[in-house]
Amino acid sequence: MSTMPQLDRSIIEAIVRQVVRTQGGGGKSPEANESPKPNLVVSISARHCHLTDEHVEILFGPGAKLVPEKPLYQDGFYAAEQTVMVVGPRRRMLPTVRVLGPTRSASQVELAFTDAISLGIDAPVRHSGNIKGTPGCVLVGPKGVVELNEGVIRAARHVHMNNKDAELYGVKNGDFMKLRVESPQSTIVFEDLLVRADGTSKLEVHIDTDEGNACYLDAATKVELLKQGGDCKCKH
Repeated sequence: MSTMPQLDRSIIEAIVRQVVRTQGGGGKSPEANESPKPNLVVSISARHCHLTDEHVEILFGPGAKLVPEKPLYQDGFYAAEQTVMVVGPRRRMLPTVRVLGPTRSASQVELAFTDAISLGIDAPVRHSGNIKGTPGCVLVGPKGVVELNEGVIRAARHVHMNNKDAELYGVKNGDFMKLRVESPQSTIVFEDLLVRADGTSKLEVHIDTDEGNACYLDAATKVELLKQGGDCKCKH
């Protein structure tokens, strides 16, 4: 294991920019015969990585633990204070890639398409955790270096929701949905959002930086989550 000097931590890149679109109504209660509509959060997930406990200690020193800096929208998840340098072929690099916690059983780097091009890595579109056969990279921390044989992906867009929301939308875990985004410049529909439904998750769509820029999400006037192959009851 080689060592590296302390990386410059002055450049802080936001991991998640959240855009919340809710229905109008000025706080009025829904009519008695109306089901309350859930708040839909659409988050842009910038480049980041997940690490194992072992790799945290190699990169940041013996006994090191991830230090939460900012909670993410889903309970129990956070952006850590720590960042790493991600190095691709021919020494192309991204100097400050945020680590997200908690730790996982396998380390993984999630990039947008333009990030992957910049690094010279042909990263496939995969759902998080599905890293078998994917390209690797080198991670550099202030105390050491980790070479990943696999784990670099472009994260497939997806939507988190609890079981109650899934019932309202008429979907179940493993189904696919569509996200329609209206902005002053264009209207774009993203298909094949994987539904991740469980008992506790909040309703949240994750798209990457390229997708967020393509639909001008920051200026969106309306977002709609639609059942794949048909319209859904809920609009925002």
